Amino acid sequence: MLMVSSTYPIDLSDWRGLFIRHMVDALARRDDVALRLWSPPGDVPASVSYAATTDEERWLRRLMAEGGIAHLVRRSGLRGVVAAMQLLRALRGVYRRNADIDVFHVNWLQNALPLPRDAQPLLVTVLGSDMQLLRLPGMRTLLRRAFRGRPVVICPNADWMLPELEAAFGDLATVRLVSFGIDPRWYALERSFETNATPKWLCVSRLTANKIGPLFDWTAPLFANGRAELHLFGPMQEQLALPSWVHWHGPASPEVLCESWFPQAHGLITLSQHAEGRPQVMLEALASGLPIVASRLPAHDDLLAGGDGGVLCDSPEAVQAALDALANPAANRALGLRGRARMQADMGTWNDCAERYMSLYRHLQEQAHR
Repeated sequence: MLMVSSTYPIDLSDWRGLFIRHMVDALARRDDVALRLWSPPGDVPASVSYAATTDEERWLRRLMAEGGIAHLVRRSGLRGVVAAMQLLRALRGVYRRNADIDVFHVNWLQNALPLPRDAQPLLVTVLGSDMQLLRLPGMRTLLRRAFRGRPVVICPNADWMLPELEAAFGDLATVRLVSFGIDPRWYALERSFETNATPKWLCVSRLTANKIGPLFDWTAPLFANGRAELHLFGPMQEQLALPSWVHWHGPASPEVLCESWFPQAHGLITLSQHAEGRPQVMLEALASGLPIVASRLPAHDDLLAGGDGGVLCDSPEAVQAALDALANPAANRALGLRGRARMQADMGTWNDCAERYMSLYRHLQEQAHR
């Protein structure tokens, strides 16, 4: 099986594309799949064959240093368009070099565009940013051309994407939800937030206007007067003015969040207005027993609409009420534990995720041999 990803972390402390690393690690632990990986360079398990050439590896390293393909396309105009064309050209060569594989596993829809006209089975992992791609003129037609004539499974990682993907590709492909997994360390985390003199709330996000949303405006009445603290983690990808009362720590590794911040936090807050898929940090917060206060988005509704683990808010008053209610330790812990139980039941670990993918690889092989 050849897995393709245009994002990959340098190591486990790198936040960029870390879910791909966990996916690769889980598949590499199995003895029923031989995995090749085409991605930016990083730590790759010994049993996985790295499929990028030296020139491709060098180019992909530069791509990650510039923020990744999605960031370049959104922010860099012509340079982003050139980078996208270079990526598609490189992928065309990758697919041709790997014509002997049994299944292509492609992460992100755009990376399926240069697939050759053959009958090789294809599984595509779809994330939130892919749904914006589908709205570009002609994109659905191009993707349908790439899917036609081969067995295809399209795998969004959140329920809210299913109807649109079914409408666009259901006649050509099987559309199946595949939830990502969660590292067991998050389930094992023990919280000690009750000992804080001042409640600490965390926001873990890339710093862009859409990702931050109205966070600063809506929470100023609580955080500006020192009744609670807002700790912000993530890279500055747009030049945003941060209020003086925001504690910005820059990017933080999962190890730092797990060992130092999640145990003492009252919860996670995100008022993002960005098109999310199913944010991994929210899954990890729920698995850790942290309650979440979140804006109303399809991705957030998908995770929190049932009320187990978090509160959805669409106004400053609703945010204030949620933060006030979760200042109560007993209510805070009870909501967090409900979220953890749901993650254990619905998501499981990355090994569970790998098994979900393996069942679909087998399904594709059966289709290919009919």
